[in-house]
Amino acid sequence: MDVEIVERKGKGHPDSLIDGASEAVSLGLCEYYLGHFGSILHHNVDKGIIVGGKSAPKFGGGSIISPIYIMVAGRATELVPYQGRQVEVPVEEIARKSIREFIKGTMRFLDPDEHMVIDTKIKQGSPDLIAVFMRKGAMPVSNDTSIGVGYAPLTPTEDLVLGTEKLLNSTGFKKKYPEVGEDVKVMAMRRGRKVEMTVAAAMVSSKTPDASHYISVIKDVSEHLEKLASGTSLDVNFKLNAGDNYKHGEFYLTVTGTSAEQGDDGNTGRGNRVNGLISPMRQYSMEATAGKNPVNHTGKILNALSVLTAREIVKKVPSVKESYVRILSRIGNPIDEPLIASAAVVLNDGGKISAVRGEIESIMNDSLENIRRVTNMILEKKIELF
Repeated sequence: MDVEIVERKGKGHPDSLIDGASEAVSLGLCEYYLGHFGSILHHNVDKGIIVGGKSAPKFGGGSIISPIYIMVAGRATELVPYQGRQVEVPVEEIARKSIREFIKGTMRFLDPDEHMVIDTKIKQGSPDLIAVFMRKGAMPVSNDTSIGVGYAPLTPTEDLVLGTEKLLNSTGFKKKYPEVGEDVKVMAMRRGRKVEMTVAAAMVSSKTPDASHYISVIKDVSEHLEKLASGTSLDVNFKLNAGDNYKHGEFYLTVTGTSAEQGDDGNTGRGNRVNGLISPMRQYSMEATAGKNPVNHTGKILNALSVLTAREIVKKVPSVKESYVRILSRIGNPIDEPLIASAAVVLNDGGKISAVRGEIESIMNDSLENIRRVTNMILEKKIELF
């Protein structure tokens, strides 16, 4: 394409934080269900919101005036008929603990107890779904009619956008530049080989003593970004914290490292897709993956499976340059029996679809036959969901 636009919302962006909170609740419930009943029970906690707070950052310090409000909502199994008795599951307690632990593990300066109000609205799911989840060994039945979409490989621009955020939020980078907060947003526009990249990084006020220090860090970080881009075939122009106006005393300062403290809100599903990017010029599903149960919610499973399958096709079929996988489930069907599993490919020069059709179909069939491995990958955090 002559023009390409790609975005990534970093782990401290409000949309990423609420995605992470929803997924943390799901994983917390999965752990409890497995530990107490030997099976993951019905739950979907994929509705969440962050309502931004109010802060007063200043060089060398600052304070939170009004806390960030975070809420995860959905359905979960609270009463379980188990070994002849009704067992009550402490769903709300599990959910709030999971959110708190997720925030502590993600943000260095955002204290969930001091800077946030954590709320949950999780109601009992449909009783008839409990029996479905307790059937060990049987192929799960799709609980939704959903489409999963994935593609591979990433373009050089997509690789650069993903790599930029990963660099700024890496452990080593944070040790060297603790001033850089976790709320990093990257937007790139490529026209031909020339890329204009806008990077917004929330700076931590307590680690930034004055304006000159701020400007110095921005300069150093920009040089690291330029070095990263120099390893690509692209002609990249970076603009870091483009909203700053030094003459007017305007700096992107935060107390906690996220814009959520200053009125920026977030919703589950508004952020990155399964491959960690928002690529509007590519094929992808709008389905939110975070918080959906990893056993039979095809809105989650099929999006993950599609990305994995597209990568496998590109890896194993040498003449395939690009691969797009689209899988559509129907509620009530086993998850390995979708209405359609479709692959579209772009071949290298001289390649013929007749020569690769059989191999691609074999990969697609194998992916569906082994679809339950996706559940384990999600539980083990071996696939990026947002």
